[in-house]
Amino acid sequence: MSTHERAELDELASVVVRRLGSWSVATAESCTAGRIATSLACVDHAVDFLRGGLVAYQEGQKRRLLGVTAANVVSPTAAAEMATGVARLMDAEVAVATTGVAGNEPEGGVPGGTVFIATVVGGEVGVVEHHFDGSPVEVCELAVVQALRDLLTRLPEGGGG
Repeated sequence: MSTHERAELDELASVVVRRLGSWSVATAESCTAGRIATSLACVDHAVDFLRGGLVAYQEGQKRRLLGVTAANVVSPTAAAEMATGVARLMDAEVAVATTGVAGNEPEGGVPGGTVFIATVVGGEVGVVEHHFDGSPVEVCELAVVQALRDLLTRLPEGGGG
């Protein structure tokens, strides 16, 4: 990630935090491996809004820790269950979750570069399927930016709380 791209990501995370208002946020990440939580944690006063993040990379962890029951853990349903699971686990009003295939090869019938991003805002769940080109690192970086954008579009203008 270039210095310019890092600055853009930092600014996007700051905008998300301002829009949160008094709401708290939690993350459940698979293919982004904690990078969304890291981006949010780098914003000033993170302790005031960031409840925490959970990286559940393996299928068994998604099921055991987050309550995922979907047949395929790389699916819209699994992403939604991850987001609702982490919101419940960390008692957060807002949550974002990612699951996908960062590599170039398909996994479980899901094409490489496919990432499902789920958001929970005030109990309402939204899931969006995205397709990114590039190396696994590039897909991961693009998914982090997109997850923050998806969350931003779901947060009310006046902030939560």
